[in-house]
Amino acid sequence: MQYKNKWIVAVAFALFSFAAWADSPVNKVPVLPAYKAECSACHLAYPVGMLPAPAWKNIMGGLQKHYGTDASLDTATVTQIGKWLEANAGTYKRVSEVPPENRISKSAWFIRKHDEVSPSVFKRASVGGPGNCAACHSAAADGNFSEHQIRIPK
Repeated sequence: MQYKNKWIVAVAFALFSFAAWADSPVNKVPVLPAYKAECSACHLAYPVGMLPAPAWKNIMGGLQKHYGTDASLDTATVTQIGKWLEANAGTYKRVSEVPPENRISKSAWFIRKHDEVSPSVFKRASVGGPGNCAACHSAAADGNFSEHQIRIPK
């Protein structure tokens, strides 16, 4: 009987630990000030761990045509941000693939995490599309995407 209790405690601890990890901030890396300044001028400075290094390299190599906008930067800034992105990019399994168009919102893990969200929600003017994380994730700017802090606007 005592063996079963230890097993139950171990499983409960593992589940609690996983739940705490799953709800923890994605952005555990201190944000490079140049990255935050340049990228958040137009959109959320996405946590670096949300994409693998090859996707970030593709993005930094195409800033003159950055999703329909010219987001060109001087060479020194591109080098600085690029090195930081590569050094801190996501390396764990869920972000190992380069998603279509290097878009976080087209990655398999993003689609899986948002499968219960109706496509019509992303079309709302108050949401503005799947790339506008902060519309629903109130602490997205801090890298926190906890399901406990989701508020879907009408």
